[in-house]
Amino acid sequence: MSSPELEWRDDLIPVSTRFDDPYFSLDHGLHETNYVFLDGNGLPQGFKDGLSIAELGFGTGLNLLATVLAWRTSGVSGRFTYTSFEAYPMTAQDMQHAHAQFAELNDIAIEFAPLWDTLNTTGRIETKDVVVNLITGDARDTLAAWEGQADVWYLDGFSPAKNPELWGADLMQQVFQHTAPQGRLATYTAAGFVRRNLLDAGFHVARRAGFGRKRHMTVAHKD
Repeated sequence: MSSPELEWRDDLIPVSTRFDDPYFSLDHGLHETNYVFLDGNGLPQGFKDGLSIAELGFGTGLNLLATVLAWRTSGVSGRFTYTSFEAYPMTAQDMQHAHAQFAELNDIAIEFAPLWDTLNTTGRIETKDVVVNLITGDARDTLAAWEGQADVWYLDGFSPAKNPELWGADLMQQVFQHTAPQGRLATYTAAGFVRRNLLDAGFHVARRAGFGRKRHMTVAHKD
C-alpha cells in the first residue's frame, strides 16, 4: 500500500507533491465539504437509516468526519455506510494533523483518531453512526469489483487537470452503474470533460455556484 507524498502549506494544509494539489480548499476545507458534498447532495435533509455514501478520494478523511458531525447534529437515528476508494491512503498521524485546524470537528476527530490505523490495515471500522469501508488501489479497477450501490457520491479526487485518471469516461460509467435509483452526486469541479463524461454515463447534470475561489461546481442525479 503506497502512502501519499506530502508537504504542508503553513503547517496546516496537506499538499500532494505527486499531483501538486492541496487536499482541500485553501479558503476553508470544512466549509467547502459542507457546501459541496453535503449541501450539494441535499444533506442533511436526505439522511436516513441505511443511507449509502460512496466517495472517490478519501484523502484526509475530512469529508467523513464532516458527514458524521452533520448526521449527529441532524438527530437522525440509525447508521449509514461510507465507502471510499483511495489509491494512496494517508497515515494516521498525517490525518490527525490535517484535522487539528478544524475546531468544530475536535470531539469527533479525537474519537476517530485511534481508528485510523485499523482502517488503513483492515479497510473497515464501525462506530455507533457509521460503517466505513476503505478500498485501496486504483479506482478504475476497484470500483468495477465493488458489489455495492451508493445513494450519494462524493467525487473528490485531485484536480481533473492534474489527476484526469479519476475523472475519465469509463470510471464515470462505473460510478453510474454503482449509483442507486434516484441517487445523487456532487463535486467541486465544473470541468467540461467531467460534465460530459457524467452526461454520457447517464446522469442528469447541473451546474451551481462553486465554493470560495471556484466559480462553479457540478451536481447530478440518476433517474
